[in-house]
Amino acid sequence: MSSVRPSGIVPQPLAQLPWRIIALVIAIGSFGLVVLYSAASGHVQPWAMNQGIRFFVFLGMAIALSRIPERFWAAGAFPAYGVIVLMLVGVEALGAVAGGSQRWLDLGFIRLQPSELMKPVIVLALARFYEILPAGEIRKFGALWPGCMLIGVPAALVMLQPDLGTALMIAGCGVMVMFLAGLPLRLFIGGALALAVTAPLAVNFVLHDYQRNRVLIFMDPESDPLGTGYHISQSKIAIGSGGVFGKGFLQGTQSHLDYLPEGHTDFALATMMEEWGLMGGLFLIGAFACLIGWGISVSMRAKSQFGRLTAAGLSGTIFLYASINMAMVMGLAPVVGVPLPLISFGGTAVMTIMICFGILMAIDRESRRVQRW
Repeated sequence: MSSVRPSGIVPQPLAQLPWRIIALVIAIGSFGLVVLYSAASGHVQPWAMNQGIRFFVFLGMAIALSRIPERFWAAGAFPAYGVIVLMLVGVEALGAVAGGSQRWLDLGFIRLQPSELMKPVIVLALARFYEILPAGEIRKFGALWPGCMLIGVPAALVMLQPDLGTALMIAGCGVMVMFLAGLPLRLFIGGALALAVTAPLAVNFVLHDYQRNRVLIFMDPESDPLGTGYHISQSKIAIGSGGVFGKGFLQGTQSHLDYLPEGHTDFALATMMEEWGLMGGLFLIGAFACLIGWGISVSMRAKSQFGRLTAAGLSGTIFLYASINMAMVMGLAPVVGVPLPLISFGGTAVMTIMICFGILMAIDRESRRVQRW
């Protein structure tokens, strides 16, 4: 059991929360604040302070979301999907431009990235669709094309921003739910073969020049170490120089001397591993493995099809976040701009992870309530 036993002192709603998992999330987020403090050369500004405020605000939001019954998440899945799609269209028309990309809506008090919010929402929408789909239809064509449309529309809008990494994340989260829903395996094998055939055409005719260069340089980063391959090369140097136990807190050179680009966002893992070494990396891998494992256990205990698919899909979303970023930073995947959950600086990414965490806690609470009844 991961929840505290109710007592006369602790209010029952608080006692029922999975405090061990909440403590784990706080540990990951606090470690992220330490990394951002170091990335700023020992200053809480401009990253650690802002990230800390956002983290604890959104953690409170996640706890509040955990009190929402599962049936409300199911009822709101399609409306939420429609709102986020409209926001993605709004990004194309009115979005703020930064770094050559148009990805944000400037709401005054926050710059919101709707594409990040689509990651959990696509899971909710597909889980709801396959819950209401009759069981006899799951292996027919009518179970395939609506799911593909639900994934394809937001993924295409995100590609226009352009944001290849987030588009792939949305597609990956959606396909994961379709697979878990029980669609025939042959469809996924056929899709993988079609993707392998069309990938070279997409690289040459669909991707932007900088995206194409990132994919090509992934094969041989040393061919342009001062140009397109600079990020990967410097990241490998930072990770390798950390060794097993790291150089020590605030002793990193790659990030502090500005050799490592984006050391507080996409490449925060390299900043951390230079100072904390392999041991720091193993701590993060183990922490994320525990969090994802808990999410999978929530899926297995869920009493409804929607709960099972949603919990598994959101756990997969966290897995994709962490695994893609780690592979990217270590040179095992192209640089696609996926942040490391709760470690990389970024408000919308933290909010997305906390939404996933809050919904998982809501499904966990629902399953335990049904068991007690």
